[in-house]
Amino acid sequence: MTRQRRALVIGGSMSGLLAAIMLRRRGFTVDVYERVESELDGRGAGIVAQAELIARLAALGLDTRDLGVPARTRKLLDIEGRTVLTTQCPQVLTAWERVYRVLRDAFPAAHYHRGRGLARFEQAGASVIARFADGSSAEADVLIGADGLRSTVRGQCLPDAVPLYAGYCAWRALLPESAIPPAIHRELFEAMTFTLPPGEQCLFYPVAGPNGDLREGHRRCNVVWYRPADETRELPWLLTDDAGVTHSISIPPPLIRREAVAAMRAAAERLLPPQFRAIVRLIDEPILQPIYDLASPQLAFGRAAIVGDAAFVARPHVAAGVSKAADDAAALAAALDGDDVAAGLRRFEAERLPEGNKIIERARHLGAYLQATQSAEERARSARHSIPEAVLAETAVLDFLYA
Repeated sequence: MTRQRRALVIGGSMSGLLAAIMLRRRGFTVDVYERVESELDGRGAGIVAQAELIARLAALGLDTRDLGVPARTRKLLDIEGRTVLTTQCPQVLTAWERVYRVLRDAFPAAHYHRGRGLARFEQAGASVIARFADGSSAEADVLIGADGLRSTVRGQCLPDAVPLYAGYCAWRALLPESAIPPAIHRELFEAMTFTLPPGEQCLFYPVAGPNGDLREGHRRCNVVWYRPADETRELPWLLTDDAGVTHSISIPPPLIRREAVAAMRAAAERLLPPQFRAIVRLIDEPILQPIYDLASPQLAFGRAAIVGDAAFVARPHVAAGVSKAADDAAALAAALDGDDVAAGLRRFEAERLPEGNKIIERARHLGAYLQATQSAEERARSARHSIPEAVLAETAVLDFLYA
């Protein structure tokens, strides 16, 4: 009898679950190790469920009905709140936790291990050994790093591959549909709606409610406002809490200083149309998300590989994160069909490295006009991608990738 191969997946979020499910379909025994002790439900924010992602989920036999809110229209408001541009762009808009729950329920609970953070891994002959922070270990044929922006696997293999700040931040929130003023709800709730203050972008759109609830009145509104923030002065101020601690990469929402939130609210009153001002006033505890680029120069390391956000993190404007994770997982599983794991991972790298770089480059083009500082090349990009017609046509659209 042929020995069943085993895979260890480090990271239990979207990319980890996608890789784990697809490897199981190819005959692997798979265990997923997530460093967080609690379930990941309730994390994340609104996302676009791209058609390519939905097709991948359907091919796995997963139920993609009622995955999110179907939306057809995009609108642009001027400072007075008038609709100055409308375009059609049919998409499914949902919440991160809705897609996560579909994947989590499709993976055997007995093989999903919470509160197991990776400390390091070792390779020896025909196996790889994961050493966990609690002193335990696990051995397998292949190890997949799907542990996100702060990846321990990437940190061990590529210590110089670190996130690069893009020059701007996003203020984010999810609001209950029932809280949206009726006039604004009637006018805008079913659309993806933009406004473009000088050098900034703010948008909101409907997504699934808690626990994937899609009933009218029970959905949510995803709000995102991109604002320039200088790396040497403003970003450290935004990431410093009341105790004087400056956080790296991000700051937990409860620790954002009242002064920073007040400054954001004051800017909203100056810069946003009345509908957006009303929405911002409803936000009790905003999320602050500094925007980063991360492009790994290598994905395969003997019997280990990195996928998803552990490998590439693109600015959110392309909305490719989960679709890219699904494509990574599919390519990985196909490449490991043979007996030679290292050769399979090299094939995976050759296929996915160019795709990751393509997404990074596209996202940089779309976000160049939001940066606090710009090179001459970035100013040229801004001239092309910041005009209203381009923003509505290009944001969260993957034609560039799958054409």
